[in-house]
Amino acid sequence: MKLARIETDDGIHWGEYDDGTVITDDQEYEPSAYRLRAPCDPSAIYCVGRNFGEKVEQMDYDIPDEPDFFIKPPTAVRAPGEPIVYPSFTDELTYAGELAAVIDKPCSNVSRSEVDSIVRGYTILNDLDALDQPRRTARKAFDGSAPIGPWLETAIEPDSIEMETHVDDERRQADSTENMFIDPRTIIEFLSERFTFTPGDVISFGSPANPGLLEPTNEVRIQYDGIGTLTNRVVAPEK
Repeated sequence: MKLARIETDDGIHWGEYDDGTVITDDQEYEPSAYRLRAPCDPSAIYCVGRNFGEKVEQMDYDIPDEPDFFIKPPTAVRAPGEPIVYPSFTDELTYAGELAAVIDKPCSNVSRSEVDSIVRGYTILNDLDALDQPRRTARKAFDGSAPIGPWLETAIEPDSIEMETHVDDERRQADSTENMFIDPRTIIEFLSERFTFTPGDVISFGSPANPGLLEPTNEVRIQYDGIGTLTNRVVAPEK
């Protein structure tokens, strides 16, 4: 089932997404009556890097023995369809099409066998990166650096999902989550030993190799089979 978070004239609602129609507990909304919002309201976004073979080779990294992670703040979130404002402080903006889980309930010290019971669903995250900035936080934790969406898929096996990223009409990424070094459930178990998750928190699991940079006017489309497509267009910063 696909769960969408939408904005309507009467507020924010959750509902089942069915071919464009969103069905809440007491109403149905057609596409013209709502705007998709990010399918979560996280207190933190936990992002794992160096988790695909070609990405490790591309960046000349060592293969990690355990999840290599960093954190983005809530201000990083952007909704599907919302513009990606090209940061004024970088000349090297790139993308990363990632599978992400959204937490459903407060939890910590979750065993791998318990992970499915605390994940509300899976979605897509674009881990934007200002490559020419020093250190990870400056590169990756800026406002708007985490477009997320378009909705949550509650019934999918995360260990074997095909993905593609297109920038305009060019395919830039293609891989499968089965090629991750560390699988999603193991990553969630690892992070839950260190952090208490709250509902809406996001864990993303890393990106395949991502050749190429973004420029204003580029449209980024990230597709994960069985989930959907996250689409955002890059725009120039306002003067």
